[in-house]
Amino acid sequence: MSKTIFITGTSTGFGKLTTITLANAGHTVIAGMRGVNGKNEAVAKELSALPNVEVVEIDITDDASVKAAFEYTLTKYGHIDVLVNNAAVSGFGLLEGYSIDQIKQMFEVNFYGTLRTIFAVLPGMRKEMNGLIINITTGASGHTLPFMIPYFASKFGVESITEGLHDELAQYNIENVSIQPGVYPTEMNNGSKAGVHADKPEIIAEYGDVAAQKFNAMGTALFSKMAEFNMDPQTIADGILHLVEMEKGSRPMRYPLDAVAQGTDQEFIDARAAIKAKWLSKYNN
Repeated sequence: MSKTIFITGTSTGFGKLTTITLANAGHTVIAGMRGVNGKNEAVAKELSALPNVEVVEIDITDDASVKAAFEYTLTKYGHIDVLVNNAAVSGFGLLEGYSIDQIKQMFEVNFYGTLRTIFAVLPGMRKEMNGLIINITTGASGHTLPFMIPYFASKFGVESITEGLHDELAQYNIENVSIQPGVYPTEMNNGSKAGVHADKPEIIAEYGDVAAQKFNAMGTALFSKMAEFNMDPQTIADGILHLVEMEKGSRPMRYPLDAVAQGTDQEFIDARAAIKAKWLSKYNN
């Protein structure tokens, strides 16, 4: 059955691939992006030319922009079956090398932007007693790494939103899933899309060669994996299509899509769920 699907961050990477994949599968896709008449005009026209796609201007860091985009969509289409929160910014560097304003900027997109779109879509989904919210988080689903602390913190926040809403919205038949991708060769990771990176050279210099060597080693390991395992971003788009078309009630709350470590991730997810169930049992009795 064809669904009406709103996707954020569709100008590049996973968002663009997912727009094309879902539209080709017969779903109606509202492709949200910034700058449809500016920096993203070319890709907006490219996607608008596809059957089943409408491009909509949205800046998820702006309350009025989010409100306008969803009001327009709901007025025209009547409902939204699926929300895919894909828009995000990455960042690398020493935590002390970031300013508070830079970290706020990252959270404004990755965390608060996700909340804005969820708040915009939930009244309609609750009225329909139906819906699916898919949040793109991170393959490091239960741990953090050095040199990416603000990014992971913002994404762990989205993991918390997903897990909490999974229970809060069950009475409305609204399902919540977090997709946990590994490192894929998208614009976010190949340097062509600006991120929010630590930029205090005096602090970075104080950490010296030890930190630099660790940073370079981690970068080499992550990016070598992309090449070694030929990680294809289409995996994420196909995974989202799979979730959209799964039977209601059968969708997992967490969906790891790392071509290298899926088994390990699932073991961790299962163990964490068991610990949570044990903890809750003590308070529900």
